[in-house]
Amino acid sequence: MAVEVRRTAAGLQLDLTGEWGLREVEADHAQLSAIDLGAVREVKVSTRGVDSLELSGAWALREFLRRARRAGVAVSFEAGPGTAPRAAPSPHPLLDDIGRNVVRAWRDLVDNLAFLGHSCTIFVAGFKSLRHLRPISVARHVYDTGITAIPIVSLIAFLISVIIAYMSAQQLRGLGVDIYVVDLVTIGVLRELGVLLTSIIVAGRTASSFAAELGSMQLNEEVDALTATGVDPFEMLVVPRLLGLTIALPLLTVIADLVGLAGGALLCRYLLDMPLEQYLTRADQAISPTTFWVGIIKAPVFALLIGLAGCRHGLQVRGSARVLGRQVTVAVVQAIFLVILADAMFAVFFLTLDI
Repeated sequence: MAVEVRRTAAGLQLDLTGEWGLREVEADHAQLSAIDLGAVREVKVSTRGVDSLELSGAWALREFLRRARRAGVAVSFEAGPGTAPRAAPSPHPLLDDIGRNVVRAWRDLVDNLAFLGHSCTIFVAGFKSLRHLRPISVARHVYDTGITAIPIVSLIAFLISVIIAYMSAQQLRGLGVDIYVVDLVTIGVLRELGVLLTSIIVAGRTASSFAAELGSMQLNEEVDALTATGVDPFEMLVVPRLLGLTIALPLLTVIADLVGLAGGALLCRYLLDMPLEQYLTRADQAISPTTFWVGIIKAPVFALLIGLAGCRHGLQVRGSARVLGRQVTVAVVQAIFLVILADAMFAVFFLTLDI
């Protein structure tokens, strides 16, 4: 018997025993529903005899407690030390893992949206006075995230464009259509590779930098000191970084596009003996009016995602340097993932619009 009911001077004593799982839920629910709460002032529930308590059993007990409280009955629990019911192991651990990951992902999404909303609110409020946007801090972050990244971005863009031109030339030259190498290089670099590779490089450099800087400030209690002095940490630490990165990444994308096109022209000149004039003419024919802007439009969005990942995880650092290292790693991984996910969504969007 799962429920033993005893009358006391104050009301009812319920002793729960046995298994409270999915197989027993109908019997448990029937026994609880049959308990008459008329003229009862208090119900004491003892869980000493419960062997295991699953969600279905807990839900049946919850329904009874709701009925008791609606009737004005006071409910209390009795459980001795070490006698609390233990949750039965799930027969499907894979489902448990999926559920935990889904809940974790949902909470992470909500936190990201809340972080973005707070940042946007501070940014809009900063237009009341230019001083609140902290232009000097923004300029410093443009330098740190943009100008200092030009060498590595240019090198990667050059090498990738040369690789694409070389691989496509090997395939197309045998078909006698090696002129289409120019189409592959120009469209690929301008629409996708220029902004995507630049964003991934910046995510590795900048997301880690933001997370490490803000995480160190958290460990040194500098963020708490700003709050104590009446300074909003978002206004001073987050918004300038987001604004600086949003300005820097489109400029880096333009540089990557130019270097990538130059790399393709160089390989076509020396591998295919294609004159520069012919390369430029074919590139002009291959590029539609929207090709360049499709890549540029993505850059501010990618910059915002990278900055949010770095700043948010930096401000989540608590306690020790080990947490700092973990949050820096998570910030970089999440920034790269968000960039690739956003790029895929952009691809579907532009395909739907036939752009």
